[in-house]
Amino acid sequence: MRVLGLVGLVIALLVVGLLVKKQTSSLAAPASVDAPSTPAQGRQLQQDIQKSLDAAMQPRAMPDDKP
Repeated sequence: MRVLGLVGLVIALLVVGLLVKKQTSSLAAPASVDAPSTPAQGRQLQQDIQKSLDAAMQPRAMPDDKP
């Protein structure tokens, strides 16, 4: 009985693996981000990312909990 359960588990894992492989292969590949071609573009990209991170790290105003 124990061997039968183990065989069933292996078969189930194989089926799930095949389904995952089929599902991921049908997805379109994500568009690659073009790397900056000049140092100036690289610096601009770094500045844009830094500004985005700084804006995301700013504390948000919370509404008062007045009933």
